[in-house]
Amino acid sequence: MPVSCSCRESAPSTLGSFSTPEPRHSGTARPQKSGKLAPPQSVAEWLEIILLEPIRCCEPAELLSGGAMPLDLPHSAAPAASKTPRSLKISMPRMRHHEPEQPAVSGSHGRADADQEPSPLPLRLRSRLNDLFFQIEKEFEAVCSENAALHKELELLQEKPDRETGDRCDDTDGAVKSKQKLMSHAAQKLKPAYKLKQQTSKIVSSFKAASVVCALVREYRGHKDGVWEVSAGRPGQHVVGTASADHTACVWSVDSGRCLLQYQGHEGSVNSVRFHPTRDLVLTGSGDQTAHVWQAAVNIDSGRAMSSEEEVDPSDMYDDMAAPAEGSNVLRTPILELTGHSGVVIAADWLAGAEQVVTASWDRTAQLFDVNTGESLNTLAGHDQELTHVSAHPSHKFVVTSSKDFTFRLWDFREPIPCVSVFQGHTDAVTSAVFSREDKVVSGSDDRSCKVWDLKNMRSPLATIRGDAAVNRLDVSSANVIAVPFDNRHIRLYDMNGQRLARLPRSNRLGHRRMVCSVAWSDDLSSGRPNLFSSGFDNTAIGWLITPPKDSKD
Repeated sequence: MPVSCSCRESAPSTLGSFSTPEPRHSGTARPQKSGKLAPPQSVAEWLEIILLEPIRCCEPAELLSGGAMPLDLPHSAAPAASKTPRSLKISMPRMRHHEPEQPAVSGSHGRADADQEPSPLPLRLRSRLNDLFFQIEKEFEAVCSENAALHKELELLQEKPDRETGDRCDDTDGAVKSKQKLMSHAAQKLKPAYKLKQQTSKIVSSFKAASVVCALVREYRGHKDGVWEVSAGRPGQHVVGTASADHTACVWSVDSGRCLLQYQGHEGSVNSVRFHPTRDLVLTGSGDQTAHVWQAAVNIDSGRAMSSEEEVDPSDMYDDMAAPAEGSNVLRTPILELTGHSGVVIAADWLAGAEQVVTASWDRTAQLFDVNTGESLNTLAGHDQELTHVSAHPSHKFVVTSSKDFTFRLWDFREPIPCVSVFQGHTDAVTSAVFSREDKVVSGSDDRSCKVWDLKNMRSPLATIRGDAAVNRLDVSSANVIAVPFDNRHIRLYDMNGQRLARLPRSNRLGHRRMVCSVAWSDDLSSGRPNLFSSGFDNTAIGWLITPPKDSKD
């Protein structure tokens, strides 16, 4: 459809409208004026002019005056000769040079596209972004698939140690065959060796599970806050002591579970309690920066010792327990008050011979006191952070202090000037370190491990016990059994080689309901009486009966 426009030379930036003159009857083009551009000869040339170089077409007056060639529309019908032609206007939107060229679309699809708002992004940029998003989606799908495969492999490795020993060969072979597709080639090579090691360790674990029998015998309730430490009385005394955050310390009857004496002389949390090895005296350390020595002469009503064969109903344990009444079983005045620390006294213990006591404080020092005079004999300095525990050797004048600086120190008081050795083996705060009967030291830490050390060669530990939670104040029995309390409410027993012997039972009705803070062994071997005590932040202390396999009955 040939078109001529006289304003083609000016090429304004906007598009106007144009009108068609009276239709031609002869079919011949009107003569072209001199100086004017040649009209487009095809539809492609006309589209090129409109799309590439926006123009404003001539006004209808110019067309009627002969300044432009008339426009022939392909689908327009020629009006009657006697009628005056009506003006036909075509409006086009203003175009910008950065907008993509939109192809002409006819039909209903063209009308739908026309109703949609055009994208401001160029077509090439949109295509590039689509390609990038497609690649990202593919990579994300690959990562998700790999992650799912790794989770399946991890579940397989976690399920293997928990399988039962019965029918092991048949069950294990079938499980391995069905899951080999998920394992890598390297892991498949290690399966025979791992399977043999797993079977061996499972057999050993089955023997260890039957090595000791653990039973809950008695619970001691009455404190109004967490119980930081528990301590057993000397053999034949049949009492147990507790130190609580409710500013009190209590002495309990092992058999009846009654509180025989409550000490209320401290003005802060009572963090430690220890019985004198030969006299009716108790040593306590407190958050009021002091340590007290007080009289613990009690009238012990031992009652009847429970047999290990009897079943214990937890509801029966609370019947005989009552809060201490005001009067003779409440003590507020100490025999001796030990001062000198500038921070919380977190622990205290009697030295061998019981003529001296040692205290550990948050002021980063430990002090040695004379029990007869109450004077400070020596200040043990050297730790870089707060002390967490102190323990004395039962027969030698050795003291071990634990600290948050990841170390524990061994102090030798056999000479006038104490000798000190520093031991570094943990990666977090050392919560406790105690002596065993065989001149070994067992340390526990917040790094979820316990280590057994030899006093003759403490460069490296003899054994390492790995746990699943932070370790609190542990203890070692006269038979060299290590009782380890954890933050996750569990108590486990180990030998000096680091092999696990048993885990104390715990359920909704039995055991501690919050973290276990401390454990203590009793040297009293009376039949039916508890020989292991634990305390927790559930305001409760528990007496356990730990029976070797030779004494247990099938």
